[in-house]
Amino acid sequence: MKIITPKIPNDLPLRNFNDIFYEEYPELDMCTINDADFEKKELHKVNLSAMVIKNCRFNETDFTNISMTDVHFENCDFSNANLSKSSIHRTTFNNCKFVGVDFTDSRIGNVLFEESILNLSAFGNSKLEKVQFQNASLESSDFYECLFKKVEFNACNINSSNFERTPLKTVDISSSTFESLILSLEDLKGCKVSTHQAIQFAALLGLVIVE
Repeated sequence: MKIITPKIPNDLPLRNFNDIFYEEYPELDMCTINDADFEKKELHKVNLSAMVIKNCRFNETDFTNISMTDVHFENCDFSNANLSKSSIHRTTFNNCKFVGVDFTDSRIGNVLFEESILNLSAFGNSKLEKVQFQNASLESSDFYECLFKKVEFNACNINSSNFERTPLKTVDISSSTFESLILSLEDLKGCKVSTHQAIQFAALLGLVIVE
């Protein structure tokens, strides 16, 4: 699956993330942000667009209703941040941390999470379309009652993740690893799995495989 990548101009000016407090509306665009420390803040309805953001810390910040379009994040830490009700489109996250992040009730499209840690993250009641998780750790993440359309988990750790009431039809998890998952047999219909995973699911269902 090919996602639409961020449309970001070259040679963007360098700005400070705290400049957002001096804007008429909480928005930043057409710039590069490096090494920002924006932890434990509260800023709702932020709008970020056409940006590159690197080596920044947003731990425990409340970004409820944030909008991101055409943004590239690299080496950023969002651990325990609130990104609920967010709109994230044409955005890439490389080597970022989202431990315990709240993404509930969000709309996420054409987004890549690469080499990132999303353990204990919550996506409940969100819509994900054309989203790739690549070499990411999603242990004990929560995808309760989500709508998936063209979602891929490539070489990810999805152990103990919750997919209850989230249909996995056409979703490919065959290259990912887990010991257990939380889901129903109905949700699993049409999911693409490896031979080894099929045996794992059979064991979870209580089947005894005899060669």
